[in-house]
Amino acid sequence: MENGRDIINSINLMREINVGGSMKALCISASNILHSKENSISQILCSKITEILSEQEIMCEIVDLRDYCLYPCIGCGKCFENKRCSNDTDFNTIYEKVIESDVIFFVSPHYAPIPAKLSMILEKMEEITFLHWWKDNEYKSEVYGIPAGIISHGGASDWALKSYKAMVNDTIANALDTIQCKTVSYNSEWNTGISLPVQSVSEEENIFPVQKYDWDLLTQKLRDYIELALKEV
Repeated sequence: MENGRDIINSINLMREINVGGSMKALCISASNILHSKENSISQILCSKITEILSEQEIMCEIVDLRDYCLYPCIGCGKCFENKRCSNDTDFNTIYEKVIESDVIFFVSPHYAPIPAKLSMILEKMEEITFLHWWKDNEYKSEVYGIPAGIISHGGASDWALKSYKAMVNDTIANALDTIQCKTVSYNSEWNTGISLPVQSVSEEENIFPVQKYDWDLLTQKLRDYIELALKEV
């Protein structure tokens, strides 16, 4: 049976092979909102990321967290044995996809501050990494060095973006730092990814606000950020 270091070496070798061949990207759509269905902004943004990557013949899989039943970490420590959660098979499925990726994109709306299922994924990856690092301070996680882009969005325009960065991007980036991923910076000010505004918000008969977006503007912002992320692979 392979030990942890052998597994890490095997994963890193596969990433080196993929850089010279077919690159694999993963886009995690973190929205919890079931009623939005295919109109979920997180899902639409993931689809646009996939389209942009396909122009460079890069395969991108979308993980819609609404399709998974996830559970919070209970701190049982069983993940120390095999680096997987003994209580959450859906988490393990997603984690395998993360490990096998050359680049990851987290697309998250602003909740309080981030969606619950995304928080569950991050806390379990943190727990796996921390337990092994605690026993070996030279430990490298299974996701060590994988570039990770963070794209946040919410229901407000440009004036709220700094708040989204602080509450969404920075929160996710702190977790990614713990698990030893490499957060992709957009620039010196936006060092934990990008945040995308709405163009306008209107009130209709529905209890939820109706948000409209400048998709040409947002797509170009995504394109610029993806280019930066691919340079980190």
